[in-house]
Amino acid sequence: MNTKKLSVIGGGRMGEALLAGMISSGRLNANEIIVAEPVEARREELAALYSVTVTPDATKAVSAANTHILAVKPQVMGEVLEQLRPSMGNDDLVISIAAGITAGFIESRLHPENRVVRSMPNTPALVSAGVTAICAGSVATESDLDLAESMLESVGKVVRVDETMMDQVTAVSGSGPAYFFLFTEELVKAGIALGLSAEAAGDLAIQTMIGAGKLLADTGKSPTELREMVTSPGGTTAAAIKAFNDNGLSAVVNAAATAAAARSQELAAESE
Repeated sequence: MNTKKLSVIGGGRMGEALLAGMISSGRLNANEIIVAEPVEARREELAALYSVTVTPDATKAVSAANTHILAVKPQVMGEVLEQLRPSMGNDDLVISIAAGITAGFIESRLHPENRVVRSMPNTPALVSAGVTAICAGSVATESDLDLAESMLESVGKVVRVDETMMDQVTAVSGSGPAYFFLFTEELVKAGIALGLSAEAAGDLAIQTMIGAGKLLADTGKSPTELREMVTSPGGTTAAAIKAFNDNGLSAVVNAAATAAAARSQELAAESE
């Protein structure tokens, strides 16, 4: 990889997922990564698990690297950027994983030459099964996108989009795992209501979700094709699908995605 050293600003679960993925995939060695994390116990944990350099001082981490992953909460991004700017090299590459924070917001608080790649990963990155959308800021190059893609591929698939689509990406894949978990929760509850034990309902629902996802991944068939394969006319699945449709599933999913996209836009506005 074309990077001298990488700083990860924020040692939370997503920051950890990215550094772990890059180390395990061989994209970077542990001695090429420095993590800035304010919580001492968390620093000790990351150092013990991955043998990376850790520091409570984000400016120290940035000054030691030329590529930076910003893994901080959107609400504190402005404050963090103001803190980092004096220590950042004029030509450094910055990769943000903060929801709702635009590339322009980041660029306006750094050096004019700093290249910014905005990204939106999701939590399955924690098990190297994520999907991340990336887009270039105003001065980022194709090579910068290539480098960001190579790094983020260590935790799953990468999709390139125009920045105007990032709020929509957040609504579909950024927040999407929670929709899946919520549906699984409700399926477990339904099983219990039908008389199954909590343990049996949990085992049946969770493994069904895992197996269905594997079918999607391994067969290459679309969700529509797979749904039609298991929906026999007049059968039990058809009855369930009809109940979903009669109760407005499509409208509920659309409303949820629209709400998530709107909140992503609000986070951007709140950070200004």
